[in-house]
Amino acid sequence: MNLFNIIKNNPEYWLVDQINKEDVSKEEYRLQFTKILEEWDHLGIGYLSLLMDEHFESWLLQKNFSKISSIVEYTRKLEDLPQIDDQIVWHSLSEGMLDEREFAELYDLCRMGSANKNIKQPIDQVMQSIKNELGSDWRKYCYYFTKNETLIGISIPHIEMGTDDEGRLFYFGVVPNFRGQGLGRTIHKITLALLKNFHASYYVGSTDVHNSNMIKIFEGNGCELRDRKGIYKIVKESIDYQPK
Repeated sequence: MNLFNIIKNNPEYWLVDQINKEDVSKEEYRLQFTKILEEWDHLGIGYLSLLMDEHFESWLLQKNFSKISSIVEYTRKLEDLPQIDDQIVWHSLSEGMLDEREFAELYDLCRMGSANKNIKQPIDQVMQSIKNELGSDWRKYCYYFTKNETLIGISIPHIEMGTDDEGRLFYFGVVPNFRGQGLGRTIHKITLALLKNFHASYYVGSTDVHNSNMIKIFEGNGCELRDRKGIYKIVKESIDYQPK
């Protein structure tokens, strides 16, 4: 049974996310994650970033993980979606009206002033992660939004790896100059409709516990709190592999 999703960007980093399943013991999670950690260390990958239930926190800290922050997860069934504001226009990068460099610059701009505590990766690494996770058709998942022909934000909706119908966002953001105008909620609402077009039946979104604006967007668009996880990070070094 697979209990973790892993995004591998060798040799720089691995991103690991615990899959919460019923009737799985803490010991099973510890054993499987210990094997992941052992492989990561053996391959000499630069660092590992982990999302995991905070019940495991003391165990992780004993293994030399550092806690970065905590995130909350929200979910929503993609039924009866609210009406979309037709003043906002959206396009996929696959349409060819914006090139990869321009999209990367817009992405980087949307990250400015974020309330999320996780350390930002260089934008070239972020773009490579998108390609690694979303595959050869990655451009069709990268959307940018305009109002009155002005770029206002981006979102990257996709189906979560290992599932057929779980909608996720690789990223979602608004240009700093356009924040505080309700545009974030509208772009998020549009993105839920895009996920439904990708045949997602439900959506799962997460944000830092301190990101009150994103939490308001979740709740304003009908999402309900599902879970809370810690964000942990470890850099390559000698590790004790005993599950304990």
